[in-house]
Amino acid sequence: GMEPAARLCLALCLAGVLPAPGCRGAQGRFAYKLLHDLFANYSSALRPVEDTDRALNVTLQVTLSQIIDMDERNQVLTSYLWVRQTWLDAHLTWDKDGYGGIDSIRIPSSYVWRPDIILYNNADEHFGGSMETNVVLRSDGHIMWDSPAITKSSCKVDVSYFPFDGQRCRLTFGSWTYNGNQIDLRNQLDTGDLTDFVENVEWEVLGMPATRNVITYGCCSEPYPDVTYTLLLRRRASFYIFNLLLPCIMVSFLAPLGFYLPADSGEKVSLGVTVLLALTVFQLLVAESMPPSESVPLIGKYYIATMTMITASTALTIFIMNVHHCGPGARPVPPWARRLILHHMARLCCVYEVGESCKSPQRALGGRASVGDAGGPAESPGEGQVGTEAGGCPWDHCLCHHDTLLRNVGYIAGCFRRHRTNQRRTGEWKKVAKVMDRFFMWVFFLMVFLMSVLVLGNAA
Repeated sequence: GMEPAARLCLALCLAGVLPAPGCRGAQGRFAYKLLHDLFANYSSALRPVEDTDRALNVTLQVTLSQIIDMDERNQVLTSYLWVRQTWLDAHLTWDKDGYGGIDSIRIPSSYVWRPDIILYNNADEHFGGSMETNVVLRSDGHIMWDSPAITKSSCKVDVSYFPFDGQRCRLTFGSWTYNGNQIDLRNQLDTGDLTDFVENVEWEVLGMPATRNVITYGCCSEPYPDVTYTLLLRRRASFYIFNLLLPCIMVSFLAPLGFYLPADSGEKVSLGVTVLLALTVFQLLVAESMPPSESVPLIGKYYIATMTMITASTALTIFIMNVHHCGPGARPVPPWARRLILHHMARLCCVYEVGESCKSPQRALGGRASVGDAGGPAESPGEGQVGTEAGGCPWDHCLCHHDTLLRNVGYIAGCFRRHRTNQRRTGEWKKVAKVMDRFFMWVFFLMVFLMSVLVLGNAA
């Protein structure tokens, strides 16, 4: 039932006789008429199928446009998606020849029935659905609805390998009220579309496989199909390596150098405490951005191990400082300590007296021993000589203060001897402390190195 004028206009249009604007005018009139005819007796409330026992096929396709934010602490992934849903509306078909060849029209989505497909694992407090965009309606009743959506989805974040971790975040889409016997939801492709993905600075997307699941929930006996997209992410670790890991490794290599610092400087303990404080600050930075879960991140384990090591090294330093500052009243170095520390460990750690070198320890040690041996007996003959002189001194030539002089000289000699013995004893304890310092320095350097290798090995 087309008017004769309209039919003539259409014929001339198609023949190319009338100019384009005229054709457009005709098309516009037909579009108005089509819209009026289609929606005269249409209700957008009911499922649009000819047979109510048959399920309506809805096809879903998701395009990931960008990852806006990944909040590890609250375990929420914010992403920008384009969601495309297609289905067949049995009540919205027309003969395109009857309407001037119009094959498809774009109308507001609120005009037509829409499937209530939502994101099941939504974590948004406002629960914003997709935007009210137009749908494309074709003459055979096929409807295509494209809508962009910013979604916040809950995602179980495992940070045990932070900052070298990967995450798997699921996006589960399904109908809220229609079961599988009413809407059969299917995924169009096996993966989410990543062709228009905007690269993220922190996360690298490895893939987005899609699976269709049919689940029976506890509330209802009917099956509910859903489409789950699994977003596979890997963290770009370079930012964290430069800002959290490298400073920690550098600071932890400072800790063993506390043993190398001379004991008289008085800065040994304060260096250890300063390093400990610096690491505590880094530890707090990591703890603030991580979820308070049982799994400690790899970098956190590294910090804790380093802090434990620095605490141990500071405690050892205090102990060694006590050994170094053994006063004149100290007892002599025990024979086992002299043998183990002053001979074997000193040779191992290359600690020698001033003027000795690592090249020829044997000769240097031997030289020192002979001097000591000569020094020991040399003192007693000295006393003996004084005595013989006293004995062989003719009494008539003796001064009356002879005995007093001898006593005073003996006292001075004894004082010197005691002083030398104390000095030697103090020197030996100082050397014991120096050897232990050097030994622990190498041990702790090795530990720091091994820990750094272990962390990087775990990361790999």
